[in-house]
Amino acid sequence: MSKYPLASRSWDHRELEAIQTVIDQNMFTMGKCVADYEKCFADFFVSKYAVMVSSGSAANLLMISSLFYTRNEAHKLKRGDEVIVPAVSWSTTYFPLQQYGLKVKFVDIDPDTLNINLIELENAITDKTRAILAVNLLGNPNDFGAIKKLVAGRNIILLEDNCESMGAMIDHKLTGTFGIMGTFSSFFSHHISTMEGGCILTDDEELYHILLCMRAHGWTRDLPKKNLVSGKKSDDRFEELFKFVLPGYNVRPLEMSGAIGIEQIKKLPDFINKRRENADYFQNLFTNHPFLTIQKEVGVSSWFGFSLVIKKGVDIERKKITSLLMDNGIECRPIVSGNFTKNEVINYFDHEIFGVLENAEYMDKNGIFVGNHHVKIEEMILHLKNTLDKFIP
Repeated sequence: MSKYPLASRSWDHRELEAIQTVIDQNMFTMGKCVADYEKCFADFFVSKYAVMVSSGSAANLLMISSLFYTRNEAHKLKRGDEVIVPAVSWSTTYFPLQQYGLKVKFVDIDPDTLNINLIELENAITDKTRAILAVNLLGNPNDFGAIKKLVAGRNIILLEDNCESMGAMIDHKLTGTFGIMGTFSSFFSHHISTMEGGCILTDDEELYHILLCMRAHGWTRDLPKKNLVSGKKSDDRFEELFKFVLPGYNVRPLEMSGAIGIEQIKKLPDFINKRRENADYFQNLFTNHPFLTIQKEVGVSSWFGFSLVIKKGVDIERKKITSLLMDNGIECRPIVSGNFTKNEVINYFDHEIFGVLENAEYMDKNGIFVGNHHVKIEEMILHLKNTLDKFIP
């Protein structure tokens, strides 16, 4: 039995009652509950538009695909365009870039923050760079003030993968709202849980309409009567039911997920506060640890989880640590996907590795991730510390 699981259930009777309401209505496909959740989500993040989808991965897919169909040249991508990404993130940060024929330039991470290395990023930007996809890793914001200075006056699109960092802030602004679009996940282990689910935020009306269209088959049915994709819809509803204008997908969320999300977003402030309290306790125990380093907070993290990286020069094998943790009921994982470029799937990418991914590779071989929760877990964190103390020489 796990003494320290990666994640725990965040539902109570309110989510179950929300599910039952959908069951009683006997309408399970995307409807009013999803629309209401999108309104709540957009309001929480002080954003104009939110589009709920079936997962954070689907959110990334729609975010990238929408840029191929905008009429706004300032936001438009085409095949062969160069997109800079950090070398450490989840696989579905990168896959839409490959699927749309973009040139992916991988840049090393900062060994302290685990986000993209700003010095390497500055050096990687060229006249060929068309977009930067910033990933806020494990709840930790990027320094968007610095990034915006790097792209000022350049024809570069800023995008955010915020799937692990719901509720994080920097410069009094929530992450996921610094780029022209930002993506979120509401998978079980994330800050809120809607079973499966994701969301895209944007303040751009045209991109919003494109996202609505591409979420459901590329048809016009879900668009406003006057919209920036098809223009003005016919008054004949029957004619508009199956009118396809973009090569879309079916990544619609379930109505149940929307209903659950409405209840979860109400709890989000408390969830984030509890995660930060846990992080304070974790930092008190692990700052200046004899053989492990922890993630350096930028801005105000929402602490998706806790990273532990073996210090350089310490003669301890990660495998022995992970075995010890698992033997003591502590679930652990690699830090996200580690150095993504080591995976065989990279052979399908049009890609470039900028410089040497020294920090990403070191973290890949020496990094460990344990979970954080939406409730206080001081006993679990102390158990982690006591277990790891057995390794102190």
